[in-house]
Amino acid sequence: MIARCQVDYAGRLTAHLPMATRLLLVKSDGSVSVHSDDRAYKPLNWMSPPCWLIEDGKLWIVENKQGEKLVISIDEIFHDYAQALGAEPGLQKDGVEAHLQELLAEHIKTLGDGYTLVRREFPTAIGPVDIMARDAEGRSVAVEIKRRGEIDGAISALPADTSRARHWAVEVKRRATIDAVEQLTRYLELLNRDPLLAPVGGILAAQAIAPQARTLAEDRGIRCVVLDYDELRGIPSEEMRLF
Repeated sequence: MIARCQVDYAGRLTAHLPMATRLLLVKSDGSVSVHSDDRAYKPLNWMSPPCWLIEDGKLWIVENKQGEKLVISIDEIFHDYAQALGAEPGLQKDGVEAHLQELLAEHIKTLGDGYTLVRREFPTAIGPVDIMARDAEGRSVAVEIKRRGEIDGAISALPADTSRARHWAVEVKRRATIDAVEQLTRYLELLNRDPLLAPVGGILAAQAIAPQARTLAEDRGIRCVVLDYDELRGIPSEEMRLF
């Protein structure tokens, strides 16, 4: 509703909004908020649920279980409209692990020429590795995609020589930190126990890799790869290049 009104709040303190034209929002969860034509999304005053609204002509009384009251005195109504919005599907963030996993699976050659997808969600005893791939020489590559490291604790480092590895575990993050290296190391330590997979090398792939993470990864024989998210999505880069 858009109306000329004044608003008085009585509770832990008192507040008064003099007569002016404002936007009144009443949501299906019972909340009532009073907005002006500035302050962006933040209301001038509001009552959060659980609360109830009593209408007495042009007088609205909003009260909650603590006895706090929001009294809205309406002088003139300019617009009154009701619309049910329905169920909210929720915010879908761009670039989360599931989307990155799909993009990398679709463009698996980002890891190198000749790479092919074996499967996504490759199972291990401590959780699925997001992607299993195979390179041009027939070596398998395991890919794990996370936003943040979830497996903590240092474990034994990989053998220094991974150049002869037949399989590769690749973990993908938006920003790789030391936790990401520790997580990948834990997966590699487990995968290397499987005689059908060992030896398994590691690749840390991310949009950004912290210097400390890069140093630790290279010390453990883990290869680091920087990913271009827009390039994976097929969006041309606006960055100026010489070639």
